[in-house]
Amino acid sequence: MKHVDRFIGAVVLLARIGAGLGFAVLMGAVLVQVIGRLAGTSPVWTEELTRYALLYMVAFGAGAAMRSGDLVNVDVISEALPAPLPWLLRLLAALASAGLAIFLLSHAWRYVSIGKMQTSPALGIRMDYVHFTVWLMLVGLAVFAVLRVIGMLSGTEDGKPHRPEEE
Repeated sequence: MKHVDRFIGAVVLLARIGAGLGFAVLMGAVLVQVIGRLAGTSPVWTEELTRYALLYMVAFGAGAAMRSGDLVNVDVISEALPAPLPWLLRLLAALASAGLAIFLLSHAWRYVSIGKMQTSPALGIRMDYVHFTVWLMLVGLAVFAVLRVIGMLSGTEDGKPHRPEEE
């Protein structure tokens, strides 16, 4: 199980670094935009870069948010049920999340490939780099949902979110 824990730790670290880099780029672009406005002229590309950085931040952060419980999770009723049912509902939710994300991967890849024929107006980059965020988000959600299912079935976790302060 040490290898599984290391793998999970590496995936969580990668998601956090990706989300952090996206946030850093977003902050930098907004800073350039604000300074530009104060100076009298703001570069046109800053707004576009801000949007793309936000997309990458969400794409990397969605899986990590699923693991930490920061995504919307309505469990008031399910957690009030008798002992085996909350665990079973968490397992079914993880299976459904993984199944849906895996099902959508091929469709998202088709969306990514459409972007090869398009370029962004201000930055001039190919849009498949931007559309890739949809596919990346689905991969992150699928990976973290599958890891939750594996952890629940192996008995190493109960399917509840892993809050950073609890690790």
